[in-house]
Amino acid sequence: MTAQTKLTKKTLTDMARGLGIKNAAKARKDDLIRNIQITEGHNSCFKRIPDCAISPCLFRGECIG
Repeated sequence: MTAQTKLTKKTLTDMARGLGIKNAAKARKDDLIRNIQITEGHNSCFKRIPDCAISPCLFRGECIG
């Protein structure tokens, strides 16, 4: 998946399940992204850092967009 890919709830749910995240289908989209970030070993920063300069980031387009 690239940063240009649309991050649908289904895409995120599939990604989360692949990472072993439980109850992915029940989570809100923002929380699901943060859980994915944590599971991949990153900070759970989605929509929490104004003027974020972290790049590359899979979620950047939706985060600051």
